[in-house]
Amino acid sequence: MKYLGHTNEYFEVCNLDSNNCDILKTKQDSVLSLLWFEDDQTHLNIDAIDYSFENNQIISLTDFHQIEIKQMGKLKLLRFNKPFFCIVDHDSEVGCKGVLFYGSSSLPILNLKPADIEILQAVWKMLLLEMVSKDNLQLEMLQMMLKRILILCTRIYKNQLDYQQIEEKQIDLIREFNFLVEQHFRTKHSVEEYALLLYKSPKTLANLFKKTGNKTPSQFIQSRIMLEARRLLRYTDKSISEIAYEIGYEDIQSFSRFFKKQEGESPSDFREA
Repeated sequence: MKYLGHTNEYFEVCNLDSNNCDILKTKQDSVLSLLWFEDDQTHLNIDAIDYSFENNQIISLTDFHQIEIKQMGKLKLLRFNKPFFCIVDHDSEVGCKGVLFYGSSSLPILNLKPADIEILQAVWKMLLLEMVSKDNLQLEMLQMMLKRILILCTRIYKNQLDYQQIEEKQIDLIREFNFLVEQHFRTKHSVEEYALLLYKSPKTLANLFKKTGNKTPSQFIQSRIMLEARRLLRYTDKSISEIAYEIGYEDIQSFSRFFKKQEGESPSDFREA
């Protein structure tokens, strides 16, 4: 089911299986997606990494993710574009910027608990009812349902990341760092550059990331650069020197050393494989 508004708003919810899985491959600008898996049969290659998903896992995707279908089970798909709902402009309402979208070098995978499943299923049923309501309040109601789902998913993923021991303002700082890396990783490769944008010291960022038990700020930046390098090597015909320049390396030798240190093989070997 789709909602198409008068000013390019796009919102879609549907059930996918092997018969209609090509929907996953359709590309649209500024579209964000949630995939809710309903069995253990789906195997996807996303950004050159193989994943096997389990029943009642959810992943969040942007239009930049590259998907290859290896095996298709059953899943729910929800996706929307920026004119329908911009998560950056409405960050104070949903808080998913830098958590679910635009801020992770690794794929966000939510593992739903029974209580989470019950709540999300209830909201999903309400959403489907609104999809067939054709009145002048439909857009507002669909946006409201989407916000509830995004808030619930953000809460689930934050709990998964063990953010409970961190103050909310510190979580917001991590989210903003993540989002800034997403915006600037092609030109800014050092923690110091992001600390300057955030009016914080590099040591403050390092201590904060240490509390989460996650990657260091430097490792996060490097992982995001590597994600883009893999995408470009796997899914484009650009030369290695072009790719190096695109992600901020002045010469191919520096890029190759960085890539081999992170991946364990050279860019050319990765592409050939």
